[in-house]
Amino acid sequence: MIKIFNPSPHKKLLSSTKIDATYTRLRLQVFLGIFIGYAGYYLVRKVFSLAMPDLVALGYSKTQLGFALSGVSIAYGLSKFIMGNVSDRSNARNFMTVGLVLSALTMILMGILPVATSSIAIMFSILMMNGWFQGMGWPASGRVMVHWFSIGERGTKMSIWNVAHNVGGGIIGPLAILGFAIFADWHAKLYFPGILALAVALITWFLLRDTPQSCGLPNIEAFKNDYPDSYSTKFEKEMSAKEIFFKYIFKNKLLWSIAVANAFVYLVRYGVLDWAPLYLEESKGFSIQESGWAYFAYEWAGIPGTLLCGYLSDKVFKGKRAPVSIIYMFLVMLALFMYWTSESILANSIALIFIGFLIYGPVMLIGVHALDLVPKKAAGTAAGLTGLFGYLGGALFANIAMGAVVDLWGWSGGFAILIGSCVISMLLLALSWYHESKGHQGILD
Repeated sequence: MIKIFNPSPHKKLLSSTKIDATYTRLRLQVFLGIFIGYAGYYLVRKVFSLAMPDLVALGYSKTQLGFALSGVSIAYGLSKFIMGNVSDRSNARNFMTVGLVLSALTMILMGILPVATSSIAIMFSILMMNGWFQGMGWPASGRVMVHWFSIGERGTKMSIWNVAHNVGGGIIGPLAILGFAIFADWHAKLYFPGILALAVALITWFLLRDTPQSCGLPNIEAFKNDYPDSYSTKFEKEMSAKEIFFKYIFKNKLLWSIAVANAFVYLVRYGVLDWAPLYLEESKGFSIQESGWAYFAYEWAGIPGTLLCGYLSDKVFKGKRAPVSIIYMFLVMLALFMYWTSESILANSIALIFIGFLIYGPVMLIGVHALDLVPKKAAGTAAGLTGLFGYLGGALFANIAMGAVVDLWGWSGGFAILIGSCVISMLLLALSWYHESKGHQGILD
C-alpha cells in the first residue's frame, strides 16, 4: 500500500532543548498548511454554481442543473465519511495534497473540454468525481488539528481554521470575473480557479506534517499538559476501521444527534450559496459583476461571524456549542426573510452578507463538537458522519429539490423551505443541548 494510506512512522524523540522551539514552529506551519490547503479546496468546490447562469442561457432548466450539482453533494457526503475513516489511518500531508490536486484537475478538464458540459449526465458524473476528491480535505485537516492542538485550545483554533473555506469560497466570485475578463469565455469560471488550486496544493505539501510523533515530538496532550477527561494512552495507537466504526461512531448517540441537526444547517447553507448567483441575476436583476461580488461578500462575511461564534462558545458558554448555534440560526432565519422580500440591490446584498456572517458559525461548531466526542484517532470518521448527513441530507436536498421547487412554485417556495429548515435545526440543537445539560456525552459517558 502506498505511503499516502499509511501514517508517518514515529521518530526518535528530540532533545528537550529543541522540543519547545520545534513544536512552536511546526504548530504554526501545519496550521498554515491546513488553512491554505482547505481554502484551495474551496477554489474548486462550488465554481459550477457561478457557471449556472451561462448554462441556463444555453437551455438547461434549474431542475436539470440542480440534479447535476447534486453530484458534488452525493459524492462529497459519502467520501467525507468513507475517506474520513481512511484519513484516520493515513499520512495527512500526502492525503490532503493528493485530494486537492485531483479535484483541481477535474474542474480544469470540465472547463477546457466542450464535451464536459454537453449534457446533464456528463456534468453530473464529473461533479461526482470532484465531490469525491473534495471529501479528502476536511478529514485530513481534522487529523492535523487533533494531533497538533489540544482540546482546551481547539475551539478557538478551529474557528480560525474554519474561515479558510470563506476565504477560498469568497475568492471564486472575483476569480470568475477575472477569468471571464482574461479569457472572454465563461468556461474560465471552471478552469481558471482550478489552475490556481494546483499552485495552492504545492504550497500545502511543503507546509504540512502528519503527527508530532512523526517529527520527533511528544503528543500534544503531554506538551500542553491538557488532557481530556476521557483520555487514555491507548488513544495514541492507530485503530482499525472496525474499532473506529463500531466502538466510537455507531454507538455514540450524541454524535448522531448533531449529525441530523447538521443536515438542516447545510440545507440552509447551500440552499442560499448554490443558488445565489442565479437568484440574484434572475429575480433581483443583478449583473454578473454584482452577483459575483455579492457571492464574495457572503463568503467573507462568514470570517468575523465564525470567529465570534467560536469565542462565544468557548468564553461565554464555557464550551457549550448548541446555545450559540441556536442564536445564530434564529438570526439566519430573520436575514433570510429580508433576502427574500427586499427589492433593492443594496438591501439584498446586506441580507446576503448577514446570512454569510451567521450560517458558518453553526457549521463550524458542529464540526468541533464531533471532534470533541471521539478519540483523536477517530476524528476524521466522526467529522465524516456529520458531513455525510450534511451533504447527503441537507446539501443534496438544496441541490435537487430546490431547483424543482423553484421551477414549480417560484423562489417563494424555495425560501419557505429554507426558513422551515432554520426552525427544525434550532429544535434539534435544543434537544442536543438538553442532553448535554443532563451530562449525556454519547459513548464517552
